[in-house]
Amino acid sequence: MTDETKGGFDPSAYEAEARERWGHTDAYKESALRMKGYTKDDLARIEAEMEDIEARMAELMNGGAPADGDAAMAVAEEARLHIDRHFYPCSPRMHVGLADMYTADPRFRAHYDDRAAGLAEYVATAIKANAARAG
Repeated sequence: MTDETKGGFDPSAYEAEARERWGHTDAYKESALRMKGYTKDDLARIEAEMEDIEARMAELMNGGAPADGDAAMAVAEEARLHIDRHFYPCSPRMHVGLADMYTADPRFRAHYDDRAAGLAEYVATAIKANAARAG
C-alpha cells in the first residue's frame, strides 16, 4: 500500500510486529488481503466509522451508562461488526481477545484512555458483556 492510498492510518508502523505475532493466522492473512484493496477514500471512511464508534462509547461512559448495559453492548457489537466487515471475521470470542489486548497493551490502553480516562476498561467490559450475551 502506498502513502497515497493509506489515508491517515499508517499500517506499516506496526506491520512487522503484526506479522510476527499473527502472520500465521487466517485473520492476519484475510486482513492483509482486504487492506490491499482499499483506497485512500475507503480507509478514510473506515477510520471515520471507528472514530464514531469510539466517540459514542466515550459518551456512554461519561454519561454514566453501565459498560455491561444494553447501550454499551450495542456499540461494542457495532465495533465487532466493523472489524468483521472491514478486516477479518471477528467472532464474539475473538473480540474478547481484542478486549484483553486493549487493556493489557499500553499502546491500546493509551489510545482509549487518551480519549477519556478509564475508556479502555469500559470498552473491554462492554465487549465481554456483549460476547457473554451472544453465548
